[in-house]
Amino acid sequence: MNILAIETATPACAMALRTTEGAEVSLVVDDERHHTEALTPGIRDLLIQSGLTPKEIDRVVVDRGPGLYTGLRVGIATAIGFALGANADLVGVTSLELLAHGARASGVRGTLVSAVDGRRGEVFVQTFNLDRDVTAVSEPSVTLPLTVVDEWTESGDPVTFTGDGVARYETVFLGLSNGSIFDQRVPPPLAAARLGEFRPPEAQIVPLYLREADAVANFTTRERPS
Repeated sequence: MNILAIETATPACAMALRTTEGAEVSLVVDDERHHTEALTPGIRDLLIQSGLTPKEIDRVVVDRGPGLYTGLRVGIATAIGFALGANADLVGVTSLELLAHGARASGVRGTLVSAVDGRRGEVFVQTFNLDRDVTAVSEPSVTLPLTVVDEWTESGDPVTFTGDGVARYETVFLGLSNGSIFDQRVPPPLAAARLGEFRPPEAQIVPLYLREADAVANFTTRERPS
């Protein structure tokens, strides 16, 4: 099965391809939120590098969030359009589980908190147990970095943090004596390709936003003159 994975949940625009023969290649084509401009040319270059045509892709896997509102919309819309054009299956994964699988593949074990930068001083987080497999032990949520650290300070249990949300608020997370940081700022698209191989196709990909878009929040909370 030839699988294309699309990653646009963070400022990075990334993609990966896993072929029927087991060959794998991934690219980070931009890390400055230029998803609209970089994604389609990046997919083209990845296909050329792999010697495949769009019609040879059997499955498209896309990160559905949580993450940047605009980035997710671009990624999901592109995945849907590509899948329709190639008559390929479509599968959704989350940015938080991709970070967990990426950490486990690099040797991290035990309790891990994936944290994606949510802007507005917040992070999107989810806790996992990494052992023989990756097991979610909480639901995705949005919170403050200090709240996460306070909870683990009270717990006292050893924990590893990963994601661009940790990188953004590194000084906060470094203050936890029972915590460590695994540097991983982009949800790995190769993890998406591997996960997507074993998940059933979906008729519809629903974005996992966890909250309203910044533009909506700014409009609804803006003080209007009397």
